[in-house]
Amino acid sequence: MTALRDLHVHTNFCDGKNTPEEMVLSAIGKGLECLGLCAHAFVPFDSGYCMSPDKYEDFRSEISRLKKKYSGQIRLLCGIEQDIYSPLGTGSFDYVIGSVHYLKAGSEYIPVDAEPQILRDGCEKCFSGDYSAMAVQYYEALAQVVSITHCDIIAHFDLLTKFNETDSFFDESDPRYIRAYKAAADHLIPYGKPFEINTGAISRGYRTTPYPARPILDYIKAGGGNLILSSDAHSKESIAYQFEEFLPLCS
Repeated sequence: MTALRDLHVHTNFCDGKNTPEEMVLSAIGKGLECLGLCAHAFVPFDSGYCMSPDKYEDFRSEISRLKKKYSGQIRLLCGIEQDIYSPLGTGSFDYVIGSVHYLKAGSEYIPVDAEPQILRDGCEKCFSGDYSAMAVQYYEALAQVVSITHCDIIAHFDLLTKFNETDSFFDESDPRYIRAYKAAADHLIPYGKPFEINTGAISRGYRTTPYPARPILDYIKAGGGNLILSSDAHSKESIAYQFEEFLPLCS
C-alpha cells in the first residue's frame, strides 16, 4: 500500500462498530503509519449517531492511552468530526474534520445521509420536492464549513449525493446543481484545507465511486485544491478502504 495514513475513522464512542483499540490493531495489521481516530461531534437535535458530551474526555483519555501503548508501531491522532451545527468547541483535539450532515429549514434539521426516505420526505416537506433547490442550500451551508468549524480537513464534499448514484433523487448535471457546488468549492479552496477523497460510501455499499464525484473532484483540482484520502471507516475492516485504487486521484 502506498497511502499509509487514514485520518477519518470512527469507533464505538459514536456510531462505529469497533473499539478504538480494535481499530488501531487493524490499522497496524494493514501497515498504516498514521491513524486518526475521530468521533462525530455532539449535535443536540440528533444524538443517535454522535458522541455525547459526557464521553468527550473519556474518548481523549482512551486515545492518549493508545498513543502510549502503541508508540513506535503507529502514530495516532485524536480528532473530532465537527458538524456546523455542533455547539461544542474543538480546542482539545489534535485535528478537526469539518462536515455538513444536515439542512436547516425553519425549525427542521434534515439529515442528508441517514436514509433515502428521510431525505425524500425532507425534500418534499421543506423544498416542495425541488432537489436542486435543496442542493443549493446544502452547498451554501458547506461553503461556511471552514469558517464555522475551523477545520483542518473538509469532509465528503457532496455527501448530499450519497443515495443518488443512479440519479434517483436529482440530476447532477442540472446547471443549478453545478453552479452551487462550484460556488462552494470556489469559496473553500482559498483556505488551503484538504478536501477528502472519501471511500466510506463505497465500503458501505451506497456508491461505486468516492466522494466527491469526478466532475467536482476535477473542478477542485483545477482550482488548486488540496486532496487527502479518507476511508470514513465505521468498522475495522474498512480502514484505508480501496486506497490503492484511488490514490492516483490525489495527484
